[in-house]
Amino acid sequence: AAIRRVHAPATVGSGRGHRRWGEPRHQHESCHFGVVAALSASAVTGLAMHTVADCKEKAKPAQKDKTYTLEEISKHTSAETRIWCTYKDTVYDITDFIIDHPGGDRIMLAAGKAIDPFWRLYQMHVTRGNAIKILEPMKIGKIDPKDLAKASKVDESDPYAKDPVSDRHPALVYHSNKPCNAELPADLILDNWITPNPLWFIRHHHPVPVIDGKKYTLKVEGLGTKALTISIDDLRNRFTPHEVTTTIQCGGNRREEFNKLEETSGISWGSGAMSTATFKGALLRDVLTFTGLMTPQSALKDGVKHVIFEGMDEMQASIPIEKALSVYGDVLLAYEMNGETLPSEHGFPVRVVVPGTVGVRNVKWVKTIRTSDEEAVGTWQRGISYKGLSPAIKSVKDFTQDDLDKIQSVQEQPVTSMILEPKEGAVSELDDITVKGFAWSGGGRGIVRVDVSADGGKTWHTAELKEGSEQHPTRAWAWTFWECEVPKPEGLEDGAVVEICAKAIDVAYNTQPESIEHIWNLRGINNNSWPRVHVKHSE
Repeated sequence: AAIRRVHAPATVGSGRGHRRWGEPRHQHESCHFGVVAALSASAVTGLAMHTVADCKEKAKPAQKDKTYTLEEISKHTSAETRIWCTYKDTVYDITDFIIDHPGGDRIMLAAGKAIDPFWRLYQMHVTRGNAIKILEPMKIGKIDPKDLAKASKVDESDPYAKDPVSDRHPALVYHSNKPCNAELPADLILDNWITPNPLWFIRHHHPVPVIDGKKYTLKVEGLGTKALTISIDDLRNRFTPHEVTTTIQCGGNRREEFNKLEETSGISWGSGAMSTATFKGALLRDVLTFTGLMTPQSALKDGVKHVIFEGMDEMQASIPIEKALSVYGDVLLAYEMNGETLPSEHGFPVRVVVPGTVGVRNVKWVKTIRTSDEEAVGTWQRGISYKGLSPAIKSVKDFTQDDLDKIQSVQEQPVTSMILEPKEGAVSELDDITVKGFAWSGGGRGIVRVDVSADGGKTWHTAELKEGSEQHPTRAWAWTFWECEVPKPEGLEDGAVVEICAKAIDVAYNTQPESIEHIWNLRGINNNSWPRVHVKHSE
């Protein structure tokens, strides 16, 4: 079969290896990322042989001392409006540089925004100096000083005034700012098996607490324990440190697909309300043992059924005692994330990490751990928020608390997968289509197979499992990347639509349901239906 190009609205990279975050994809290639990608790729790979002189020839005359407001800059995001970006306090028109560059839509991640956060991720673009040299001739002015001054002011009356706004990466897809809720862009998921800290999805219910780590203490109490108060230094020095690499997923991930069928409640997440990191900390089991809760048998004797976590933001959630005490459960009180001190955004100084369990149980800024014979109170545990309702239930206005208590709160999540390449609406001239994505299952259940189809599920092809496939099959806490070459159906006419779908199978041989209609629920949680992407065939 003839191998030809795939034309897509978004050009997607390939050749993804298992790398530490922030490293180039190949030794000869800098990362294709935002404007940084354009600058680096042209300077390093020679894909688009732009030089500083080229940019001088293409750039239109501009009043380089002119000032622009941030609002005006944000409107310049297309070739029609001209594509602008900022670096430090300077504004650049990068339109003519981008037009001929093959880096695709990743370049556009910084359109109308600052490129500084991208360069903090990939610092070789500053240290080598090439990117700055190429950018300089495209300068058109400065950011309005009034806007810069306004951005530096803090409104003390605003409960969100001390949120770490300046650390939030512009590439994230923001659903709300107060509280902040943002997802990892689908375009960037496959770039790093371990998600860079700045690109981690953000899920907040309240303002980010401001905590003095030196004064921080964690209280451990409850049934079967001797009450204990420990500091961050105690956690670091008195308990053996452990590392766990895990994917954390919000229960509402892929909710937007449910909403297309019928409206649910909650944030309309795409597929990026999940990320993966290596966390380091003390095992919860070790801490509980230190307080006197020695074994599952003693917990049973003392009537302990749940471990409740309360955060500094007053959010409460709990997990079963069996998970907390399991020698294979790997539940951490984490103080590091990807080799760095835990960021405030993600729970500094200590967060609970419960591998294989829905995101809400991984309580951030934890201040109290309490063993109990009951679940945590509040909407996130006993309320409707994380209850798996039947598709038949369209309203809960007549529900009592007793009704809700009869419905199991979500803990482990079902097996799921996503197709990340090609994108919806891609145009393909290929006889075969390269399909890439990830798969994951709750409870540490490893992925044993991913099936991919290019005819809506009539015939299937087995994907090659890549990064993540080496995990222990019953402690596979992190996602698995996969790739598959799928032939198109025979006899397609020009312009015909090809439906690509996939389904993952975990080590317990659970698989994804075909129909989203069968699992729709009022809260829009646990959407693990077959992912589907439609590609247009071109002769």
